[in-house]
Formats: sequence, C-alpha cells, structure tokens
Amino acid sequence: MRTILVLCAISLVIGAALIWYMMSLPNEYGAFTGVPKAEVAALIERPKDFLHTTVAIEGTVRKQCTTMGCYFFFLSDDKVLRVDLEEITMVAPRRNGHRARVEGQIVPYGDGYQFVASAVEFE
Repeated sequence: MRTILVLCAISLVIGAALIWYMMSLPNEYGAFTGVPKAEVAALIERPKDFLHTTVAIEGTVRKQCTTMGCYFFFLSDDKVLRVDLEEITMVAPRRNGHRARVEGQIVPYGDGYQFVASAVEFE
C-alpha cells in the first residue's frame, strides 16, 4: 500500500512539473513590426504576388510539428499554407487548434511556397 502511495505522489509531482513547464513557455516569439495584413487565402492562391514581401496573417493553427513545434499549417478551405518558425524558434509550444498571429514572408519551398515567420503570437 505504501509503494502505491509513493508512486501516486511521484506521478503527481511529475505531472505538475510538466504542466508548469508547458505553461511557462512564452506565447510570443520574434518582434512584430506592424506590417500590412494579408489574407491566408490570398497567399495560397497568389503566392507570387507576395514573394519576399513582409505581411501579417492570422488563422487557426493546424497540424503543428509534434516533435518541437517548429512549423504548423493554416487552412483555407481545402488548401494549406505551411508556416515555418525555424528563423525565430525551434521549440514552440503546441497550440494546435488555437489562433495565431504571424508576420513573415512567402518564399519558395520545394515545389510550392511556404510562409517563413519573423514573429508569431499564440492565443
């Protein structure tokens, strides 16, 4: 019985430490500059119009990197925009399903384009 109580106490302490760690991660990375806002749908449909131009976008985080949180996707209907956070942080909190505000630029990526963030704020 004593062993079970000790194991429960250890599990409780470890769980509390993990929750504290996740809550202590910042929600904002990089520095926002107040650039003009663009729609995610416009970036997906006409990426060449926005190439290497810094803009701000907002959306709901979908399919975030599960190992470190270093990228995620914004959806527009059935199309996706990959948002890369590597330039500002390699370890971001998991915010799948939460809103995010991002500043950055569209750049070529593989056969398509991705949005490289210079600043991100998770809600």
